[in-house]
Amino acid sequence: MSNPLVILDRDGVINQDSSAYVKTLAEWVPIPGSIEAIARLSKEGYQVAVATNQAGIGRGIVAADEVGKMHRRLTQLVSDAGGQLVAIEFCPHHPDERCACRKPQPGMLFAIRDALGVEDLTNAWMVGDSLRDLQAGEAAGTRTALVLTGNGEKTREQLSRLKHPEQVAIFSSLADFADTALSND
Repeated sequence: MSNPLVILDRDGVINQDSSAYVKTLAEWVPIPGSIEAIARLSKEGYQVAVATNQAGIGRGIVAADEVGKMHRRLTQLVSDAGGQLVAIEFCPHHPDERCACRKPQPGMLFAIRDALGVEDLTNAWMVGDSLRDLQAGEAAGTRTALVLTGNGEKTREQLSRLKHPEQVAIFSSLADFADTALSND
């Protein structure tokens, strides 16, 4: 059996979110404890990946090369903390494009699954702060976890819109998720 897979949303889970989009590397600020949480999961054998909607690219608000810089910085910070990200998928499309990759569609989760050769996502986690993260996880067949950072508090009030709201695990932060996951191993 392969190592357990944890797929993370980015904005609001790993780094501070912004209603005006995180547009530059300077605006990309990790949430305290998130980088260390990724590294701890990785060091304990979890495969940690990121699946993030980046509609700011499709809207012409964020340059694709800036997103690349943010992802290189994220990868470096995790590496410096002793961990590894196994994949980063992002959807650059405008919401009106109706692509298969933009969450709540499960396309990015399936792309990560396929890239890593994971046969089944039922033991994987999708960790997010928005309803669309959890909906993508449900559609892909993962376990779902809501973190209360970013948009998480608002999202908690919307869980009844999911097919299986009772199956959503709720954590105060990514660090809290990692603590719980690692203590249950």
